[in-house]
Amino acid sequence: MNSINDLPNTIPIFPLSNFIFFPNTSAPLNIFEPRYIQMIDESIKSNRMIGMAQPKNLTNPKKPELFTVGCLGKISSFNETDDGRYIIMLNGITRFNIEKEIENGKLFREFKINFKNFEDDINNREIDISFSDLNLIFNNLKKIFQKQGYIINWSELEKQSLDQTINTLSMASPFSKEEKQMLLEAKDLKFRKQKLEQIIKLYISDNFSNKTLQ
Repeated sequence: MNSINDLPNTIPIFPLSNFIFFPNTSAPLNIFEPRYIQMIDESIKSNRMIGMAQPKNLTNPKKPELFTVGCLGKISSFNETDDGRYIIMLNGITRFNIEKEIENGKLFREFKINFKNFEDDINNREIDISFSDLNLIFNNLKKIFQKQGYIINWSELEKQSLDQTINTLSMASPFSKEEKQMLLEAKDLKFRKQKLEQIIKLYISDNFSNKTLQ
């Protein structure tokens, strides 16, 4: 993908609570609801792209209000199980802003979006961070993960690129949806690292109680 001009400005969006997704990361998804089966069917037939965005709340589970920043992904693999579920792998491309919902008469929802604030997601602008800067994050997250029973393959994580490592930690960490959204919306990798450090510090200082950083 060379330019944001190559990307669609209307996309289907899969709302998934407490899940964030970043450019240059991959996420497996288990699709079983009929509306999202239909969404994947149509996506496979066209550009294989869908958006991921978090619901702000679930007061209307059929049509929840969404956070306005999400991430566009492309389906890189697709398998159908014997019981009719779809197992897909989604590769992150760039974040987007939601402008408005498009009434489409379909089971799933589509939105008009723009990428104007996220050109650096594709341009891969250099950020002045090194792996040594992540030592404190690694050490503190290991404590949090151990306390909450999370398992992560640290040796595999350390083989990733710097941006993949920071983004994967942001995705995998046991934070609230508001905290995860804050990480998603961070303007660049350096700012996301700073926010990640702030959230981790809060969890450590509060003895791992689930308080949200505002």
